[in-house]
Amino acid sequence: MNNRHLFVLVTALTLAGLSFFLYKVLILEVPVTPDATLMQWNVEARINFQGVGDPIKVDMFMPQSRHRYPVLDFSFISRDYGLTSGNRDGQRLAVWSIQAARGPQTLYFRCRIRDLGARYVEPGPPPTGVQPVTLEGLEFEAAQAHLARIRARSADTETLTALLLKSFNKTPLPANLAPLLGPRPTIAQKLELALNLLALARVPARVVHGVELVEQRRRAPLISWLEVWKNPGWVAFNPKTGRAGLPRTFMPWYFGPNPMVKLSGGHDLEVNISVLKIHTLAITQAGDLGQAAQVLALRFSLFSLPIDSQLVYRILLLVPVGAFLLVLLRNVVGLKTFGTFMPVLIALSFRETNLGRGLLLFILIVALGLAVRFYLERLKLLMVPRLAAVLTVVVLLMAALSILGHQLGLEAGLSVALFPMVVLTMTIERMSVLWDERGPAEALKQGVGSLLAAVIAFVAMVNSYLEHLVFTFPELLLVLLAATLLLGRYTGYRLFELPRFRALARKDA
Repeated sequence: MNNRHLFVLVTALTLAGLSFFLYKVLILEVPVTPDATLMQWNVEARINFQGVGDPIKVDMFMPQSRHRYPVLDFSFISRDYGLTSGNRDGQRLAVWSIQAARGPQTLYFRCRIRDLGARYVEPGPPPTGVQPVTLEGLEFEAAQAHLARIRARSADTETLTALLLKSFNKTPLPANLAPLLGPRPTIAQKLELALNLLALARVPARVVHGVELVEQRRRAPLISWLEVWKNPGWVAFNPKTGRAGLPRTFMPWYFGPNPMVKLSGGHDLEVNISVLKIHTLAITQAGDLGQAAQVLALRFSLFSLPIDSQLVYRILLLVPVGAFLLVLLRNVVGLKTFGTFMPVLIALSFRETNLGRGLLLFILIVALGLAVRFYLERLKLLMVPRLAAVLTVVVLLMAALSILGHQLGLEAGLSVALFPMVVLTMTIERMSVLWDERGPAEALKQGVGSLLAAVIAFVAMVNSYLEHLVFTFPELLLVLLAATLLLGRYTGYRLFELPRFRALARKDA
């Protein structure tokens, strides 16, 4: 493989990893640090009414997870009432019911909302058609005349809708609008007329109702906006100004001309909506967002896995980080170790045993294993039986230390069972062979180098920020892979070799 091919591959991996990382951070607002907080809103709808002893049925439209505002969870408080869910006009409906109720009644609906901060475009399939026109006679003629006047000054659906809404707010009203709206038109009347005029123009439209997400508010009003279809989604318009685009603080609740709550069997219905902003750790909500948001990058993430699988990957994804550090230590620094990835596996064991106790247990087991290995050397055994014998001794030593630790009340003795037995066996074997071939100094040097590499890898792998990054943004491992590939072509001096070459340079001088 030539250098150009390698550089193209490294560049592609780096761009892919960083692009996906920046997309999740800047667009999806996934937290970079584990202690970052995010803003959420607790929204509560309280339904009050009077029962008269008849069967009661209460229907309420529920907010649904949208592209921008996913509903993380919701709950109901409804003493003695039955609760079911339904669907009306493609929207979720909560239905409370009871055989008989008398006197004041109160029902609660609560939900937790997260704002993803994306530009709001209502997803979903296009409308199947245009709603029927409800105007007749003189009103129909006046509506046609006003629509023709507005259409002549518009260029597309957006400008037509904006001009229509602006004309509703003029003082005095245009001549054709006066018989349609009356002297003091309400927002509901303006929206109903806008729907009729847009239906005449064959433009799909609907009314969206929602609340404003603020710091805190009791009796938050239900705000109504107009939406028109413009492929590939719905575009919202302010009925008071005619401007397009929902404000950032507006959370859509439901769509259509029907009221939010419908009561049967009671009277004096009153609906109060309260909003409260809360702060919570962002990382604790990543899994909720992955399930609630219509975003593939969040839904198909590690947070969607079961909790036990997540715990495994929180450790497993740190192994490439330890391996990269080992590449730096061996190929750039020049540190000598036993095996290629043995220090990384030992570092993983240190995560469970504590660094100080882990080092003590490792040194103790290796020292005792070496003594047994030197004894077995006198028996002139073949390699495979000798390795099996050393492995058996290592297991027995681990069991003995665990029993001793338990009797002495030391938890460290029990943690020794977490050490990789095969790695310890191979470490003892390689150290003993190196001891015979190159002397105890070289064997101890590589043994100390292995422990040093394991300690450095351990420090990196227990860092909470690093663990958060690789688990939340596993695409960063592509960047790590690119750096590893570059180091695979490194042929320069190693840091530990510089003193030797410096001495050679002084001799030549």
